[in-house]
Amino acid sequence: MRICIIGAGSLGSTIGGMLALGGSDVWLVNRRQDHVDAVNARGLTLRFADGDRSVAVHAATTAAGLGPMDLVVILVKSLATGAAIIAARDVVGPDTAVISLQNGLGQEDLIAEAFGAERTLAGKTYVGGVLLAPGLVLNGAAGKETIIGELDGTVTDRVERIAEVFTHAGLATRVSTNIRGTMWDKLLVNVATGALSAITRLTYGELYAVPELKACALAAVDEAIAVATALGVELSSTHAEDAWVLAAAGLPADFKASMLQSIERGSLTEVDFINGAVVRAGEHAGVPTPVNRTLVACVKGVEASLTSR
Repeated sequence: MRICIIGAGSLGSTIGGMLALGGSDVWLVNRRQDHVDAVNARGLTLRFADGDRSVAVHAATTAAGLGPMDLVVILVKSLATGAAIIAARDVVGPDTAVISLQNGLGQEDLIAEAFGAERTLAGKTYVGGVLLAPGLVLNGAAGKETIIGELDGTVTDRVERIAEVFTHAGLATRVSTNIRGTMWDKLLVNVATGALSAITRLTYGELYAVPELKACALAAVDEAIAVATALGVELSSTHAEDAWVLAAAGLPADFKASMLQSIERGSLTEVDFINGAVVRAGEHAGVPTPVNRTLVACVKGVEASLTSR
C-alpha cells in the first residue's frame, strides 16, 4: 500500500516507520529539513525497548509532486489541520482514502468537507512517539491500539484492508462501527494526562508518582464522561480510572505527552481541541466543566510564558 503521512513528526514518523517495516511504500512529509535529510540519508531509526531498528522510507518537506496515494494519514497538530488539507491535495486521487489520527475532535469533518465523505475515514490511535533526534524516534507502539472506521459506521472492504495493513505492521488495529464513541474514548485519555504534563513538565513516570495529580486527572476525565453521556455518546468505559491507566499502558517512564513535547519546542499546544473541546461540549450540553476549564487556562498561561521571554 502506498501511504503518505502528512505531519510526520514524533507520532507520524513512528506510525510511518512501523508501516514501512511492515512492507508499505511510505512517504513522510515534515517541514523540518534536518529530519527529512536524516531519513533520506540514513533511513528512519525506531528505538524499541530491545534496541534500534532502521527502515528505508521516503521523506519530503512537501507533498507536491508525490502523486496519488492509496492512503493519506493526517497527523499534524490540530491547529494545522487546514494547512495539512491544502498540502494533501497533491496526493489525493480518485481512489485515495484520507484519515485523521489526530488528537481532539472535529478534524474528520474538515477533511470530509475538503475531499468528500466518500474518501474520508475517522480514527484514533493510542500509539505514542518521541522524536529524539533527526531521523530517530522512540517507538511507543507496544500494546497500543488503533481504531478506525467509516464515518457512517459501516464496515467496508477498504477500512478492513487498511486495518489489516496496520496490524500486519505491528500496529494493532480494529474497525469500529461506533467511531464517534471511539473518538471520545481517546479524548478521555488525552484529557487524563496531556494538560497536566504540559503544566508540570513531568514525564509519565514522574506524573504518575504524584497522587494529587492523579486525583486532578480523574476529576477532569469524570467531567468529560459526564459531557459525553449528556450528548448520548456511547463510551467503551465510564470509569475515569480506565482512561488514566490506558494513557500510560506500555509506555516507558521517560515518555513525554504530546502536549509537553509541544511546550518544550516552544509551540502552541492542542489544549483547545482536547480539554477545550470538553469545555465547549459541556457548554452545549449544559454540563459544568470547571476542572477542564482551569487546565485550559493553566496551559494557556504556560504558552504565554514561552512567548513573553
